[in-house]
Amino acid sequence: MTGSPAKAAVAGPRSVALIGAYGSGKSTLFEALMAAAGAPLKRQSDIRKRVVTTELRLGHCSFLADRWSILDCPGSVEFAYEMEGALAAVDLAIVVSEPTAGRASSVPLLLKALEEYRLPHLIFVNKIDTLAGSFDDTLAALQAYSKYPLAARQLPIREADAVTGYIDVVSGRAYRYGANQGAEPIEIPAQLRDPEKQALDGLAEVLADQDDALLEKLIEEVAPTSAELYQQLRKDQASGTIVEVLLGSAARGQGILPLWKTMRHDVPDAAETAAHRGVGAGEVPLVQIFKTVQAGKLSYGRIWRGVLRDGATFDGARVGGIHRYAGGEPVRAPEADAGELVALGRLDGVATGAILGILGAAGSLPFPAPLPPVFALAITAKDRKDDVKLSGALHKLVSEDPALSVEHVAETAETILSGQGEIHLNAALERLATTYNLQIATAAPKIAFKETIKRRVQQHSRLKRQTGGHGQFADVKLEIEPRGRGEGFLFTDKVVGGAVPRQYIPAVREAAEEAMQKGPFGYPVVDVGVTLVDGTFHAVDSSDMAFRTATRLGIGEGLAKAEPVLLEPIEHVTASVPNIFTAAAQRLLTGRRGQILGYAERPGWPGWDDVEALVPAAELHDFIIELRSDTMGLGHYRRRFDHLAEARGMTP
Repeated sequence: MTGSPAKAAVAGPRSVALIGAYGSGKSTLFEALMAAAGAPLKRQSDIRKRVVTTELRLGHCSFLADRWSILDCPGSVEFAYEMEGALAAVDLAIVVSEPTAGRASSVPLLLKALEEYRLPHLIFVNKIDTLAGSFDDTLAALQAYSKYPLAARQLPIREADAVTGYIDVVSGRAYRYGANQGAEPIEIPAQLRDPEKQALDGLAEVLADQDDALLEKLIEEVAPTSAELYQQLRKDQASGTIVEVLLGSAARGQGILPLWKTMRHDVPDAAETAAHRGVGAGEVPLVQIFKTVQAGKLSYGRIWRGVLRDGATFDGARVGGIHRYAGGEPVRAPEADAGELVALGRLDGVATGAILGILGAAGSLPFPAPLPPVFALAITAKDRKDDVKLSGALHKLVSEDPALSVEHVAETAETILSGQGEIHLNAALERLATTYNLQIATAAPKIAFKETIKRRVQQHSRLKRQTGGHGQFADVKLEIEPRGRGEGFLFTDKVVGGAVPRQYIPAVREAAEEAMQKGPFGYPVVDVGVTLVDGTFHAVDSSDMAFRTATRLGIGEGLAKAEPVLLEPIEHVTASVPNIFTAAAQRLLTGRRGQILGYAERPGWPGWDDVEALVPAAELHDFIIELRSDTMGLGHYRRRFDHLAEARGMTP
């Protein structure tokens, strides 16, 4: 069987995360790896009925005496925060890609995240049995998105347009796929001898770029030995300076054992990863929580240092159980070693990303910050008696998944649940229903419209009421005029000669400001100036209340005469897309009443553009759904309030 030369088992457990786009077969690969290691999941999922993975899956197994923790990360971009949390905890990531060059465009966001974390990773080209075009085209497409050079470890063998096996490039051996994840040695087909030689030369050149001694050999036309290539592969893969590429079909069990052997030899030791993060050696346990599940009952953590024992206490938080997942089922353990990913019970009040223990001044365990939300729903409990229960459940939900956020908007009197997309929020609503028994009604959030006026008017308002005893009397003459956008409300007192006594002026000012809370269309009024120019009073019947009432009535009548208009919030939108979709993004924005400001290459993202536009907030509720649909799931956007503008073509 292919693989690196025999090597003693690495001391201590290691961990990998499987990441890939939805449909790449990532979860199938997770199950195949577990099965090949003798720990098949007790509840295998049906590939034909599989839906989008919405939560991390953790599995534990051993392969050739080495202990492993494997994370199956959600494939949807809407759960990218789950994936990034996993990347902060593992020794290496395996990027699962489809074999078609066109579908390889789904990996740039993944590779960019790995680049930012400087996390070693390899690529597993899955579903190789469906390869229709050239494997070289697939490699070229992947290389276009990778900052680091790709090192193809295998080449597919085709017979009658079907992939029946592979060639191990370094060993120069060929294998035909067999049953039960096995493969039998065969002769390299004659038509593939030259491509295998070219692939080996290309691999050696990639490795020589990282090692002067190897480069010198190539210059002197001395062929490096397989042992030298394996040694350099392990060094460069562990340091993250190259990206190995393997192939197979997880659904058919093909390529699984070669992948396991590559993992065994080339995944960095847990101690190497800890040292890279600045975590020094020692016996005092150091744990980082990278995921909270089951409403805080379980916390997934990486043991960075020391031995963690059940019952250990960190700043008052007591570990109430250590669990591994053998065969997908939790198994309680008395302790866990450095390098393991385990589930910890009952860590109440410990947030995702928290560090338990003393890191030290030299350490650095950064944890990703959630992306700004791109989709939101207004939510209410269907049963009003559940309002208090809903508030507590939302607090726990956000602590479990920081990519969610909750806000109460006073202007619209709505509770807004925001996240990374429709699927993300639907998963959150499902958790509210199943975990907290809450039935939720949802709607698109209301838009916080405003009103203003376009014409200056004068308004005379008199209040005269006699109800027996003291009456009510107040008389005000007001000028109501528009102000510049964003200048707000301004009250001016121009009364002369004591026509309105000074003690009543504050009541007029306060009533004028209060009257701006609801205009003729029912929305708050902005950018209006009110001037009190004259008035009269009665020595007995005038009061603060009378002047308040007169002012409020006068402004209500005056605003209706001053050509009121509806204002809508305009957002500054930056849509980030691969440049092949720049024109599509512009069409989407203009189709939503957007004004394109321009586009430019996204800094640090070769092949990507940022398209900037001013777009009414009313047009952005489901914008992310259409943007992703038109960009193969790759597009995303950021928004911020820019200004208020007259809502043209809209009925108040």
